Amino acid sequence: MEKLKLSYSHENTVARIILDDGKGNVLDNTMMLELLDLFAQFKENKNIKLITFEGQGKHFSFGASVPEHTKELAETMLRTFHKLFTTIAEMGIPSLAKVSGQCLGGGMELALGCNFIFADKTAVFGQPEIVLGVFAPPASIMLPLKIGTARAEEILLTGRSVKAEEAERIGLVTKLMDDKESLHAETEKWITENIVPKSAVSLRFANKAARTTFNYILGNKLPILEYMYMQQLMQTKDANEGINSFLEKRAPVWENC
Repeated sequence: MEKLKLSYSHENTVARIILDDGKGNVLDNTMMLELLDLFAQFKENKNIKLITFEGQGKHFSFGASVPEHTKELAETMLRTFHKLFTTIAEMGIPSLAKVSGQCLGGGMELALGCNFIFADKTAVFGQPEIVLGVFAPPASIMLPLKIGTARAEEILLTGRSVKAEEAERIGLVTKLMDDKESLHAETEKWITENIVPKSAVSLRFANKAARTTFNYILGNKLPILEYMYMQQLMQTKDANEGINSFLEKRAPVWENC
């Protein structure tokens, strides 16, 4: 694997995935395909009870690759990215994101796709897509389901960042720890007490049952938003201007069309 590290713990019942691209753990197409390859392996492994995600270094993930958001590449990127979430739903294996530092854009969406988000006080969450003149299809569905429509709309339409304490207060974060060391220690303790004693097959059925509504809405609405993004939004001048201005390191010039 080029951009992921994988290890197993708790007698090979917990799969630990570390996002590692050497910088901001950007979810580009290479990393996403590697994740899908791992998911295919996990689906056939009857012993896995939990998948955990974390970022190498100070940050969880800066998000999806902005260069892959250009009109020429966006369709391939979106389809691969969205397959991550439909595959997570199909697997049924519970998942947990361990978040330190920046957890933005596609990185936050990956965390939202998990059952649990454990974070330390350095964590900062955000969906800044609107600043680039685009929107986040998975987050537009998952965030309202997780924290309620009113709070989600404010985050999605402003693109503002949410610090760890607020994220815990609004129900985005399951558990909040002081620092990365305690995040690792408390997560391991929680997994040992709450996940490891359970049956792997029962956990998968219980997860699918608990997520009946979540998975139904995500599965039915994500293709609609993917179409909206590609066939409507990316046909506008401003969506392309937002992406290009970011890549060219200049302020966007909006034409509102």
